[in-house]
Amino acid sequence: MDRPNYITPAGYKSLQDELNHLWKKERPEIVNIVSWAASNGDRSENGDYLYGKKRLREIDRRVRFLRKRLEKAKIVDPSEQPNKDRVFFGATVTYENSREQEITIQIVGEDETDSLNGKISWISPVARALMKAEVGDLVLVRTPAGEDELEVIDIQYGT
Repeated sequence: MDRPNYITPAGYKSLQDELNHLWKKERPEIVNIVSWAASNGDRSENGDYLYGKKRLREIDRRVRFLRKRLEKAKIVDPSEQPNKDRVFFGATVTYENSREQEITIQIVGEDETDSLNGKISWISPVARALMKAEVGDLVLVRTPAGEDELEVIDIQYGT
């Protein structure tokens, strides 16, 4: 599927920082280790060489992935949302589910999701159900665990 890669400014910066760290710091260090290990002779049983080559492949794979994601990124600044009364990308939403649990989440890009810290992807079932809802609205969300009714309690936009 070729959907937009929406991302917050903070998420974009995080991906850029990871790319810069891998490309400018970690990769050159591993290249030096592999070069040193290769100069020691027999490479077939040389742990530094074998691990280094494997780590280089992992770094290169991640670098390619990050470059593609950053290239296709569409930065959306939540603080610039003109309609702050409804739920859109970047919103921090507090809702109550049918079990009377109050939950606060932020709707972010696919590359920034962190469910342990309340950051969910804009394409997740909960985020999709909440889109365009206003405070006081009841929305129905369908998840693998079944249907749940959510009541929107608060909507905030920030950076």
